Amino acid sequence: MNLPSSLATPRVLVVDDHRKIREPLAVYLRKHGFDVRTAESAEGMWQLLDSQPFDVVVLDVMLPDGDGFELCSRLHRRNGMPVILLTARDTASDRIRGLDLGADDYLTKPFEPRELVARLNSVLRRRGSVLAQPPRVEPAAQVRHYRFAGLAFASGSASLCDSGGQAIRLSTAEGRLLQVFLEHPNQLLSRAQLIDLTARADSDVFDRTVDRQVSRLRRKLIDRSGRDDLLRTVWGGGYMLVADVMPA
Repeated sequence: MNLPSSLATPRVLVVDDHRKIREPLAVYLRKHGFDVRTAESAEGMWQLLDSQPFDVVVLDVMLPDGDGFELCSRLHRRNGMPVILLTARDTASDRIRGLDLGADDYLTKPFEPRELVARLNSVLRRRGSVLAQPPRVEPAAQVRHYRFAGLAFASGSASLCDSGGQAIRLSTAEGRLLQVFLEHPNQLLSRAQLIDLTARADSDVFDRTVDRQVSRLRRKLIDRSGRDDLLRTVWGGGYMLVADVMPA
């Protein structure tokens, strides 16, 4: 078993069998300065722990091949690995049991990812590990203008204009989503890619529902272009903006 990492960037192992929780959470934590690996089972967790050093494990209590409480106890006995438990069960007895078995902290689903970041840093501080660096502040992005299918859009704007200059407002999430599609025209983008490409460090990944956002954006594109084939759903694959995109 490798010892915990002493790298400048804390290494976190997220273990959860729900992909829609595991993958967006990993994206969110990476944007907050953590080096993250994921596993969907106890078996996958042990394989990663045997091959790589980690500073802390974020562990779901209910896994298909292991009880999180027992796994937490084994991690604590084996090398004192810091563990933060995630569970849908919010009873005092469960919290006490987890802490008695060696858990360093405990979060009940659903939770704010920002709270997990704070608790991770608290655990690392108590353990004497290097804290995650705050997310790097990006310089102000240059505004980009796009024309496609008789429509006009400027990055960072909240409106989509038709050829007659009539505008329709977009939400912040819809605007980011449209920009991603315009930067990848005629390219199939999976849901996971869309989450990754549109995620921001100051947003709550768990509030995203990509399918709903795409549906809303599609309705607005149809409303302004009169075309219902611009934003296509590829079943089992994701979504694709089918248009010639020109910089304006």
